[in-house]
Amino acid sequence: MGISASVKTRARLVGGALALAIGAVAPSSSADDAELTIDPSAWQLVKRESGPVNYYAVTSEAGTSFVRSKYAPPMKTALLGWQTPDVDRKRARKVRWTWRAQTLPNGGDECASGKGDSAAVVYVTWKRGLKYYTLKYVWSAVGTKGAVCDQKRNPFVAQNTVILESGGPLNTWRTEEIDLGSEFRRHFAGGDPNASVPDFVGMGIMSDGDQTKSESSADYGTFVVVR
Repeated sequence: MGISASVKTRARLVGGALALAIGAVAPSSSADDAELTIDPSAWQLVKRESGPVNYYAVTSEAGTSFVRSKYAPPMKTALLGWQTPDVDRKRARKVRWTWRAQTLPNGGDECASGKGDSAAVVYVTWKRGLKYYTLKYVWSAVGTKGAVCDQKRNPFVAQNTVILESGGPLNTWRTEEIDLGSEFRRHFAGGDPNASVPDFVGMGIMSDGDQTKSESSADYGTFVVVR
């Protein structure tokens, strides 16, 4: 069965024309620093793949700023994207972030048909030539932690969904870190340790509840690109 245009667009997220729509990013560190910390305000609405309501806002707590999402039906899903600066597309090694689920969509499970909603999603995208490779890391309501599913493949898009967190506790920050090279090779190169890794072109964040028709909310904290 073919992949719809909407799914293709979401899979590539901040690549190609969508990346151009995001615009320039003002980094929180210089190009010579070992880490690039992404300012919460650098996340921009991906208009081509978002409904009319932007249900994300930058807020703060104990002096720390972060992005808060509050999805409620019947809103259309909205996405935020961040474009990797050109200088970091090849040299970025890892991505680290903090997030916390606030409201889990009822029965949300990205690996179950008709239940594909998550309190929080982080997309990581690479590009080689005309093809985009995306890993969709999710905080599920009831899915099996560590499960990999919803694998999409066509000449222009490759995407896997990974359930990184599932269930509670809610309102508790968790820290994640991924090795960009290892994750790409594991999911898209058959685990070949010598496989070349495409340019890391950007990330996206999303909370949704449109399939389960339920509320969903989360906080997206500090995102760091390790060079």
